[in-house]
Amino acid sequence: MTKIAFVTGASRGIGRATALAFAREGYDVAISARSIDDGSRHEHEVIAPDGTPLTGSLKATAAAIEALGRKVWLVPLDLLDEHSATQAVEQVTRECGHIDVLVNNAIYQGSDLNNAFLDLTTETLDRVYRGYVQGPVTLTQGIARLMVAQGSGVIVNVSSGAGEHNPPVPADKGGWGYAYGAGKAAVSRLSGVLNVELGPKGIRAYTVNPGVVATEALKATIGDQGIAALGGVAAPADVPAAAILWLAHSDHGGRYIKRTVDAQKLALDQYLVENWRKKS
Repeated sequence: MTKIAFVTGASRGIGRATALAFAREGYDVAISARSIDDGSRHEHEVIAPDGTPLTGSLKATAAAIEALGRKVWLVPLDLLDEHSATQAVEQVTRECGHIDVLVNNAIYQGSDLNNAFLDLTTETLDRVYRGYVQGPVTLTQGIARLMVAQGSGVIVNVSSGAGEHNPPVPADKGGWGYAYGAGKAAVSRLSGVLNVELGPKGIRAYTVNPGVVATEALKATIGDQGIAALGGVAAPADVPAAAILWLAHSDHGGRYIKRTVDAQKLALDQYLVENWRKKS
């Protein structure tokens, strides 16, 4: 039986790279995001500095997966809408039948996400709750039930150093704000609970910190000054994608389930991405 991975937030960035990594490994892939077509606009969105939508769409990612000879399912998903998450679970269950790997990569990314603390509003915090807790939990519950029924499965939750550390500089100078840090902190707590409760039922869950990655969203949110504050070096999205694939496909003993995985270090240690930074 062909294995199937379900990758959320796959229209661009880490999600797109991860979906393609699984396709190259022989997986069929279900992909989800809000942006179905190129140029899609949404009420709450990250935009490029020139005011245009970020490049990337589900259809473009799907075309790239099909070019690799793999089957792909397009799953519309808006994490701010719990009904959308429920519909996504129903579609995947109906059309795919089983899911071997779930990669929770999608999050809420609005222009208000990194507002300074004194500028935070209850509306922003409500969107963070829906986008980082309610939506992902609804989605994960549905897919986890599939995995428990089939006796196995891997869940990868993409977190961030923002959920575990203090920002290097204030939000208005390129650091992250409380809303983003709190949202990612919630993501970081999910895998441990899943391992304790569902590990005996055949589920492995990982928390992955991709590190600083040169995605369209990162450039649009914290910009060059934020990247400089974080060390000035951003890895390509292929690096965390390779680490996520390796964990799902190769860490059968669950060596890495008990701590947050530094994706860039894992990629270096396992030589996962050719010609990317020599191992020191």
